[in-house]
Amino acid sequence: MAEGRATLEAAGVPEPARDAEVLLAHVLSVESARLHAHPETPVEPEAAGRYRALLARRSGREPLQYLTGVQEFWSLAFKVTPAVLIPRPETEGIVEAFLRLNRAPGPIVLDIGTGSGCLAVAVAREVPGARVFASDVSEEALSVARDNATSLGVSGQIRFRHGDLFEPHRASGLERAVDFILANPPYVSQDEPARLMPEVRDHEPRSALVAGPDGLAVHRRLARGATDFLKSGAHLIAEIGLGQDVALRDLYRDHARLDLVAIEPDLAGIPRVLIARAR
Repeated sequence: MAEGRATLEAAGVPEPARDAEVLLAHVLSVESARLHAHPETPVEPEAAGRYRALLARRSGREPLQYLTGVQEFWSLAFKVTPAVLIPRPETEGIVEAFLRLNRAPGPIVLDIGTGSGCLAVAVAREVPGARVFASDVSEEALSVARDNATSLGVSGQIRFRHGDLFEPHRASGLERAVDFILANPPYVSQDEPARLMPEVRDHEPRSALVAGPDGLAVHRRLARGATDFLKSGAHLIAEIGLGQDVALRDLYRDHARLDLVAIEPDLAGIPRVLIARAR
């Protein structure tokens, strides 16, 4: 671990001690606590070689989660690959809002741009009667999401569909029948990636990050398409980016069939979760 920490520190990696520990525990297939409880345990040459290879990749700022293949979300272990955006803690606010607003034992839920499937799986786990329809434009992402639904025991509740935004759900009997639309859409403006951390800029899928000149291109399409599917009184819950709350308030102020209910902050106090209700 000392060697790993020094290697990552020299490369300028944030939290080098934590990452060195996580990678060694991953290579040895043990809990991190065991590394501290039994420091005398030898590391065999083959394992040491794999560890150093992962350290080299992390030094190149490849995300830790892509190296271990796992990210926790909603206290569940999700498989992640470079085909999907790494789930963030702030996205759990979407699940929290859904659980607070849902009153039905068997709601119909659309998860638009499912990625790893974290929202669809978390909702299905929390509400066993939920019928979830999850879509993504990336076949590779859908493969990861299906694996997560299977490993976390909710594959029977979720139907995965390939296509852009609402298109795979049209002519499927869901028009004006949906209780919730959930989405963590791309919301980074096209000139912003240069300012992002290299882990995000160079390794996470650009299609899951960038949405036009102001970052709101997908949000506008969500607002337009949602009204075809939401029943009266149903909700759209979506994540937004830093500083986008003012523009989105203006967007929904003039919307024909959606009323903005709230834009709720994340734990850092940043406006993060938009909630709109269909008329």
